[in-house]
Amino acid sequence: MQPALIVDAHEDLAYNMLNFGRDYTRSAAETRRIETASQSQAIEHNGQSVLGWPDFQRGRVAIIFSTLFVTPLRRRSGDWESQVYADFDQAERLYRHQLDTYRALTDRLPDHFQLITTRADLETVLAHWGDPKRAPHPVGLVPLMEGGEGVRSPAALDEWWQAGLRMIGPAWAGTRYCGGTNEPAPLSEDGRHLLAAMAEIGFTLDISHMDTLSARQSVDFYDGPMIASHANAAALLPGYDGNRLLPDDVIRGLIARGGVIGVVPFCRFLKNGWKSGDKRDDITLETLAAHIDYICQMAGDARHVGLGSDFDGGFGLESIPAGMDTIADLQNLAPILQTKGYRDEEVTAILGENWLRHLRTCLPS
Repeated sequence: MQPALIVDAHEDLAYNMLNFGRDYTRSAAETRRIETASQSQAIEHNGQSVLGWPDFQRGRVAIIFSTLFVTPLRRRSGDWESQVYADFDQAERLYRHQLDTYRALTDRLPDHFQLITTRADLETVLAHWGDPKRAPHPVGLVPLMEGGEGVRSPAALDEWWQAGLRMIGPAWAGTRYCGGTNEPAPLSEDGRHLLAAMAEIGFTLDISHMDTLSARQSVDFYDGPMIASHANAAALLPGYDGNRLLPDDVIRGLIARGGVIGVVPFCRFLKNGWKSGDKRDDITLETLAAHIDYICQMAGDARHVGLGSDFDGGFGLESIPAGMDTIADLQNLAPILQTKGYRDEEVTAILGENWLRHLRTCLPS
C-alpha cells in the first residue's frame, strides 16, 4: 500500500518567491545550499527552507493551499520585505500580483504545478497521483487569500472569484474587517458585509488569524463553508493567553459547522514560551499528533483535522519538530497515529482526505 496523499492547507509560496527569489522546483536541501553560499536574507528572516518540489514528490504532497500574503506596513519587519502594502490600492495590486505569480508558474511548469479552481482541476491532479506509472506528479495549488485587505469591497469578490480565488482569511493582523493576530477586535460592519457576500458566492472562510471574538462571531454568522487552515489547540499550551491559537469553543463551533482544522508543526505553537534558538528535543511529531488527537477526541471522529504546515511562513528548519528535515517527513505521522489506535482510513483522512472532501464539496464544478 502506498503512503497516503498529503494535502497541506497553508504554504506562503508566492511570498517567498517574490520576496526572496526562492525557486520551489528545487529541493529544500538545494535551496539551503544556495542561500547559505549567497548569505541570503531568506535564512536570517524566514529560516532555512523545508519545501521544494522533490520533497513534495517524496512526501506525496499532492495539493497545497497556496496563499496570497502581503504584510501591512505597520507590521513590516525591515527594508528586506518587499511584499508590503501602505493602503488598500497597493494591497489589491500586490495580492493580484501574487495570484498572477501562481498562474504564471503553472503555465510555465505544468508538469510541476497546476492551478486548482474547480472540482475538475482537482480530479485531474488526483488522477495523475493515482497512477504510479505517471510519476513524477504535478502539485495542485488552491489559492487562499491570507488577510482580507486585497478585497477592496464586497462588490470586488465576484472579480476575485472569476480570477480563481476560492478561500479568504479576512485577517492576518487586524484589518478593516475584523481583529487579527495580536490586534483584538470584533467583526466590523464592513466585515459582516464581506462575510455575507463571501457566503453568497461560495468562498471558504478561513478563521486562522481572526481574533477569538471575530472567530466566535463568524462561527455564528457565516453561512458558507468554514475552515481553520493552520491553527493549533490553545488548551494544549498551558498558560497561553494570546489570540492566535483556537480555544475549545471555537474548535467545537468549527466541528459543528463541518469544518476542518489544519494543525501546524511550528514549535512556538506546540510549546508555550518556546522561542527561536531554544532546544527542540522535547518537541516532536508526537507533540503534533497530540493536537490531532485532541481535536479528534473532541469531535468523536477523525473527520475534522488535517495538516496546515505554514512551512517557510516566517519560520524554517530551525523551528519545526525535532527529527523533521523537510515537508516529506510529515508522512512519519502515519505510524505515530496508528500506534495511538487510528485505523488506516482515519490516518488517510487526517493526512489529506479531509481536505479533499472539503474541496470536492466547495469547489465549483
